[in-house]
Amino acid sequence: MRGNPPQWEDEFFPLKEFFHNLRNFFRRGLRLLGLIPIIILGLWLLSCFYTIGVNEVGVIQRFGKYVRQTPPGIHLKLPQGIETVKKVKVDLVYTEEFGLRTIRAGIKTEYAPPEKFLEESLMLTGDLNCAIVPWIIQFRISDPYSFLFKVRDVRKTIRDLSEAVMRQIIGDRSINEVINKREEIAVLAKIELQKALDEAETGVTLKNVELKTTNVPAPVQPSFNEVNQAIQEKEQMIYKAKEEYNKAVPAALGEAEKIIRAAEGYALDRVNRAKGDTNRFLALWEEYKKAEEVTRRRLYLETIQELLPKVKNKYLIDEEQKNLLPLLQLQPKEEKHE
Repeated sequence: MRGNPPQWEDEFFPLKEFFHNLRNFFRRGLRLLGLIPIIILGLWLLSCFYTIGVNEVGVIQRFGKYVRQTPPGIHLKLPQGIETVKKVKVDLVYTEEFGLRTIRAGIKTEYAPPEKFLEESLMLTGDLNCAIVPWIIQFRISDPYSFLFKVRDVRKTIRDLSEAVMRQIIGDRSINEVINKREEIAVLAKIELQKALDEAETGVTLKNVELKTTNVPAPVQPSFNEVNQAIQEKEQMIYKAKEEYNKAVPAALGEAEKIIRAAEGYALDRVNRAKGDTNRFLALWEEYKKAEEVTRRRLYLETIQELLPKVKNKYLIDEEQKNLLPLLQLQPKEEKHE
């Protein structure tokens, strides 16, 4: 009976085993707690290494202040909490849409209903017409520092500036120019919007501005079609008038040129004749001065010789005869024909 253990020890044996296991658990927990700082320190030191992708630029901040930029590759920095890195995709082309939204891009692109974004694309033209002008812009980040720290909300700033520039340009043009000269408007909008973005220091560079199909609101579409038809008829009438003008005016100009040339020829002929008569008179005058009586008689005879053939009835009268004298008719009378 002395060699047997007391029965009370057998009754409390499970409780003893429980405390034993509990003590072992706390011992192992204390050892694990000792490893936690080591693990945390290792992770903290691992945060010194970072990788920048091919199309990215790393922007380093030390306690929130900009420090430097790093190119693609593996780099070192101070641990997390001291220095942080922000990765900026500088080669990615971003797109902003106005008056439309792309639901699914592909061979057949799907767009959201345009009525939801009508406020963005509804504009007033310079001739006080309403126009629906949807457009898109594409840009990339050219200055990561300005993009991250110069503007609070870059996307909203880009959208606001783009809408302001486009409304200004559309407001300076007629509805026909807005519909028919979209490429010209897009080029001008790109130039003006880039100036505005540079002044705002957004750090982005525009790659493209594209105007989509431009039209007028549906309620005014019938009236607009009638106006376009009237404009086309007007242009057709103007074209016909110009065609008639091109036929008549050159002919009139040719006739006028012909008359002018004829007048110039006639004037030249008259001048030459006058010069010839003047030279002839001067020559006669010189001869007359040399022999006045002879020249006077010669001129008289030449004149009589020229005039007598033109006179039909000729009579010779003696100017010294004082009485009546029968007239001498030198030319026979013309026979009268009944």
